[in-house]
Amino acid sequence: MKKHLLLAWSLLLSQLLFSQVIIQKDSEIEKMVGEVSKDSLRSYITQLVSFHTRNTLSTQTDPKQGIAAARLWVLNKFNEFAKQSNGRLTAFIDTTTYKKDGRRVNRDIILGNVVATLKGTDPNDDRILIISGHLDNMRSNVMDSTGFAPGANDDGSGTSAVIECARVMSKHTFPVTVIFVAVSGEEQGLLGSTYMAEKAKKENWNIEAVLNNDVVGSNNSSETNIINNTKVRVFSEALSVSDTGRVLARIRSLGLENDGRARQLARYVKETGERYVDNLEVVMIYRQDRFLRGGDHMPYIQRGFTAVRITEMNENFYHQHQDVRTENGIQYGDLPDYMDFEYLRKNTCMNLSTLTNLAKAPSMPQEVKLEVRRLTNYTDLSWKAPKSGKVKGYYVLMRETTSAFWQKKYFTTDTKMELPYSKDNYFFAVQAVSNDGNESLAAVPMPGR
Repeated sequence: MKKHLLLAWSLLLSQLLFSQVIIQKDSEIEKMVGEVSKDSLRSYITQLVSFHTRNTLSTQTDPKQGIAAARLWVLNKFNEFAKQSNGRLTAFIDTTTYKKDGRRVNRDIILGNVVATLKGTDPNDDRILIISGHLDNMRSNVMDSTGFAPGANDDGSGTSAVIECARVMSKHTFPVTVIFVAVSGEEQGLLGSTYMAEKAKKENWNIEAVLNNDVVGSNNSSETNIINNTKVRVFSEALSVSDTGRVLARIRSLGLENDGRARQLARYVKETGERYVDNLEVVMIYRQDRFLRGGDHMPYIQRGFTAVRITEMNENFYHQHQDVRTENGIQYGDLPDYMDFEYLRKNTCMNLSTLTNLAKAPSMPQEVKLEVRRLTNYTDLSWKAPKSGKVKGYYVLMRETTSAFWQKKYFTTDTKMELPYSKDNYFFAVQAVSNDGNESLAAVPMPGR
């Protein structure tokens, strides 16, 4: 009898195991994620700290110290990676003269962003993906441009993630263009990102997504003493600045306050990052940024682009915006000693997998419609093929109105689908899928007749 029970339990366990959801990974992306090196990230941080200070107001004539020396070093790294790209990766320092403003810039300066562009291979696909971190840093006084300011985590970590993604991705080709940028002037008022976002708007860049990484390399918090390197936050706004007038009225009438482009990007970061990175949970925070604070994604948001901020789960304010010192037995200062390089590796992998999956995916389906000619408990969806990219099929996504994440996926090669679920109780969206299984961002349907 015991043998029969044991056999029955074994068969049940086997069925349960085989009934689990299989996570399908793109083998190319999986290999690239495996190439991200903790040692490389550590070496980048060590070099960035060696510049003594990277304050935006620091010296621009010293070849070994200050913001200009740091910019040149990042440029040289990008140019080093360009050699393995068959001419697809190009880099330069994009500079402008910034006049003193009487606030955080007390004299005229040369403001410079280090920009590396990995050109897409499809001439008919003008989409652009951007990953950014800020190169500059600060001491306790943001105007102190000469004192030692290591800036290991804020934002050496984000800058290092950008550099490492460029190193790995430059050896591969993608239909769309990917821009890697280390901006200056963040601590002085988001100056570098504002300059770049304004340039993008004037030149009509088709930016599909911006991943801004700021403070992504420490696993512990001050005061609460939480230690955890298995979670990372992604901040996303609810509404775009373009959501006004009739657009805003439609969003309210359809209950789509939680389905703007930034929230869809945040969901994408979560699903893709957790697919490729073990022991990492991407926690969605429904705020544009941390409470009463801001970052380099905001200038893009203010100009109508889709952008999110990625930040470690538990910030330590003893090691952020602090002079290096020991006070009351506490070591202050943004030193490499207080970073977790395995955590930084995982967060870099999350960025890499998200960028690469988007770069390999078709653009979003067009004209996604939800049939509303008559009352019905079914939901009829239809759409048109995306503007660019090769398509194997489509995912129709579904979730309850109270759910933060998509709960079900239905695959089809058709451009329409009928589902036995009421549009009263669920939200829907559609993704285009490439031959390798890479999904586009989700397109939310509008009422159609």
